[in-house]
Amino acid sequence: MNGVEYRFLEPLDVLFMRGNKLFGDPGSFGESLIPPWPSVAAGAIRSRMLADDKVDLAEFASDASGAIDNPSLGSPQNPGSFAVTGFYLARRLAEAIEILVTPPADLVIGKTDAGTLAVRRLNPTEVAGGIASSAHLPLLPVLAEARRGKPVAGYWLKQAGWIKYLNGALPDAGDLIEAGKLWQIEPRVGVGLDADTRRASDGKLFSMQAVAMRPDSGFLVAIRGAEPPLDGLLRFGGDGRAAAVSPAAVELPQADYDALLESRRCRIVLTTPGLFPEGWRLPGAGASLQLCIGGVRARLVAAAVPRAEVVSGWDLAKGQPKPAQRVAPAGSVYWLDDLDATPDELRKLAENGLWNHPCEDASRRAEGFNRFNFAAY
Repeated sequence: MNGVEYRFLEPLDVLFMRGNKLFGDPGSFGESLIPPWPSVAAGAIRSRMLADDKVDLAEFASDASGAIDNPSLGSPQNPGSFAVTGFYLARRLAEAIEILVTPPADLVIGKTDAGTLAVRRLNPTEVAGGIASSAHLPLLPVLAEARRGKPVAGYWLKQAGWIKYLNGALPDAGDLIEAGKLWQIEPRVGVGLDADTRRASDGKLFSMQAVAMRPDSGFLVAIRGAEPPLDGLLRFGGDGRAAAVSPAAVELPQADYDALLESRRCRIVLTTPGLFPEGWRLPGAGASLQLCIGGVRARLVAAAVPRAEVVSGWDLAKGQPKPAQRVAPAGSVYWLDDLDATPDELRKLAENGLWNHPCEDASRRAEGFNRFNFAAY
């Protein structure tokens, strides 16, 4: 079971993709998170696998002794071989599945004087002497422009543009797609319930964002170490809304590892949130900025990390919230030079994710965090 299985998840109803912001008080508003954390897909698929094996979910979650040990899922205390190795927004085009990627943080999307979209790139630059900064790294990502412009948001990078990016080329306007062509936000009103009577409580109305995915839009999940369901339905996101699962024959893009090693430098681009030291620093990169992880050695010279996010969740086994952890968002970019590795070592690190050995958090690794792609620099 060393191969990767791909599944396309297509929502059949509106989704409630809750983040970790509290809501439910009178007049409060709950925002939906798109795309959701990879742990949402991991939980939905693992629950379906347990149900298919006729395992009582409540009993499995509360099994502190680990007596119920699923061959691939393990137990809540000791995860098995199951691991989400990729999670993407995706859409079905004819018989193919196309992944859609959060624009990396070193790409700036703006508009020209003619109103057309333009894509520009931040470049690591040594700052002139006398300029003070709180940055920890020797180079700063800088956008050189003749005049100031305001970036625009709400766009995703198509797979063709992602391939260009991984190989060092600059995507163009045709490689972008508006979020509104992939999903719509529909506000919904909820009613607070009295825990004792299970009836509506007076004065407890709140609003929540529902996500209505466009036809043929959904999510692609890559799984190693298990045989996920081939068809049927999953309980996906908040309130357990239905999503259809189906096999997907895809080949995810990757950089040319030989070219990266020849140039002795590369970029690391997060495709899922990163649980890193200090919230942003790559695992294996100490105070000297020398990176050593999974046999790959390099020097960290620059980083473009958007505003930190916080992940949490609900621990079914313990019946309590998971610890809130600050993460580097998907799309964060790190520049490395003095790259020293073999193509096989680069490939293995990309397959295993940015985790030390032994792994700091086997549960979060199984849920799909710290996943990335190498890209040309």
